[in-house]
Amino acid sequence: MTAAVALPACVLDAPPRLLFLSQDPSCIAAQLGGPPSGLQSAAPLRDDISTDEITPVPILTHFDERLGRYPYTGLTAGAAHPIGIDAVKRTGINVVVAGKRYGKGSSREHSPMAEKSAGVRLVIAESFERIYRQNADNIGLYTSTDPGLVARLQRGEPVTVDELVAGRDDLSAAIVRAGGLLAFGQAHLQAVGQALAGGGRQARAAHGDAPSTLFEKIIRRHLLETPVTPSDAQQGAGVFIRADWRFIHEYYTGMAAHMLHARFGRPLRLADPARIVVFEDHTSYVDESPNHVRAGIVPNVRIMCQAQRDFVDAYQLRHHRTLTESEAAQDPGANVAGISHAMMAEHYALPGQVVVGTDSHTPHSGALGCVAFGVGTTDMANAFVTGAVRLTMPASLRIELAGALPPGVTAKDIVLHLLALPEIRSGAGVGKVFEFTGDAIAGLSIDERATLTNMTAELGGLTGIVAPDAETVRFLRERRGVDVAIEPWMHSDPDAVYAATLRVDCQALSPLVAAPGDPGNGIPLSSLQARPRIDIAYGGSCTAGKREDFDAYHQVLAWAVERGLRLPDGVTLYLQYGTTAVRDYCVAKGYDRTFAAIGARILQPSCGACANCGPGSSTDPGQVTISAINRNFPGRSGPGSVWLGSPPTVMASALAGKLMSFAELRAGYAA
Repeated sequence: MTAAVALPACVLDAPPRLLFLSQDPSCIAAQLGGPPSGLQSAAPLRDDISTDEITPVPILTHFDERLGRYPYTGLTAGAAHPIGIDAVKRTGINVVVAGKRYGKGSSREHSPMAEKSAGVRLVIAESFERIYRQNADNIGLYTSTDPGLVARLQRGEPVTVDELVAGRDDLSAAIVRAGGLLAFGQAHLQAVGQALAGGGRQARAAHGDAPSTLFEKIIRRHLLETPVTPSDAQQGAGVFIRADWRFIHEYYTGMAAHMLHARFGRPLRLADPARIVVFEDHTSYVDESPNHVRAGIVPNVRIMCQAQRDFVDAYQLRHHRTLTESEAAQDPGANVAGISHAMMAEHYALPGQVVVGTDSHTPHSGALGCVAFGVGTTDMANAFVTGAVRLTMPASLRIELAGALPPGVTAKDIVLHLLALPEIRSGAGVGKVFEFTGDAIAGLSIDERATLTNMTAELGGLTGIVAPDAETVRFLRERRGVDVAIEPWMHSDPDAVYAATLRVDCQALSPLVAAPGDPGNGIPLSSLQARPRIDIAYGGSCTAGKREDFDAYHQVLAWAVERGLRLPDGVTLYLQYGTTAVRDYCVAKGYDRTFAAIGARILQPSCGACANCGPGSSTDPGQVTISAINRNFPGRSGPGSVWLGSPPTVMASALAGKLMSFAELRAGYAA
């Protein structure tokens, strides 16, 4: 006999209360204010609902039941935000229905936690982003991709857990049946810890003579054999793997500590704490963040940061604190700080390792030839006490970047091109490994490769990876003073199996931009006839705050300074370093003088406007931003419209006061 889904008891003898997330705001408003709707009357449903829309950044300062007041408060339908505070809880919604790629974007577990805390028990969508669905599994929020459940639920038919986990891997199914990862049982988690400690053998590194991808080889060298997982990692299997590095930042640490102390008490026994890194990388400018100041949550942010610092102090963890303007002015060299992803590549990750972090852009470090992927809070809490992380073995896509890039075309343009491909927009990359290879890769620096792997998050993938080579060795030696040898196994076998190969003719690429609303709205800039005016230009973030990004910013702005150009009236330019090492590099090169001469505001390292956490975010819906950040979901960087572009395109657009490539700017000046 199978158990019924733990929806309210009335679902067994009466239809539950469903909310169809329609593209029509009046349809959503009608559902919240009156009788339930039907699927046909609500169609078409919203696709690509991001976690920024489910739980906007200001809400992330909560990490308990208070989240239940806020689900979908950032959701856009048309130009409206039809779901207000407490609307879902007040209406008694317990089933939510949406379209494709539900939960894309950030790894924030706050989103499914907010839904569950509001009373939602089941989310039905055509497809889910990997991290969102795994987070939902971990906290006991049910998900399904079976649209046939809608009619059944409306008829009052029971739905079983077995039906919901049909087709899932054994480990995921077991976690869902148990009601969540921590509820999965301390006995199982202890078994994983024992496997790490030597109580169970580490699974064999070799895989016979079967051809393998680099990703598969690394995972098999980190695979843990436990009583609840297989001894080998076949595609689709749920496994536990040993993580070389686990990192977390301030928006997740309070929630993780709350979970762990509630279940295991104090003090905790953390597994290999020397391999845990804690970052405070979103809050340098919280006092200037329009988003935080307007919402009155700056005190909440202070409490959130203090909760992290208390956890760090209690367990003596490695910690990189945020860096404010005043701290930088007092002693610029006192703090090694920066955005977690860039810091991991600058200080910690090495080829062949496994790196996990509580952020969807963790694949950044895949540029060094390691497996790096994002997880939610519960997965990280589990990893803190076991040293291991859960993974469903994915398929891989081979991204062949053929030919050399033309001058002025960057890795960001490659990603914007990939994001606009029909295959990617339809979800072909969801949950997969993106292996970047080809002629163009050989000519890209580690900083540029990191743009590709970082934005695997936008492509929907688990991670991105580039096989280590001489450029990897150079980067590690020159940037970090580390000498590494590339092991003979650190490559994909010629006949390794891929789900598909996507080939990009890099010689045919030109500068691209992505129109507001989604990073997948890419278009070659040369084909854009109407060029929107620009109010704000922003260069920074983990994607575009690296050393070579600043080389590109400086190249364009130095060209302008030499010709006596300045920013047009009404345009504000922000440049924000990714790390203190990038800042120090720019100061040593004299870039800061060029930036000041052009009229840019220079910001200390932090996530900043990318996550709506500081200067550079829009403050009015009518403002237009050109930004080098990685995503432009509604509300992501303020209420205005955000176009995405490469570092040189962002600088050229700032100087022109409208969207423009650097080549176009130079041509216009010469004319």
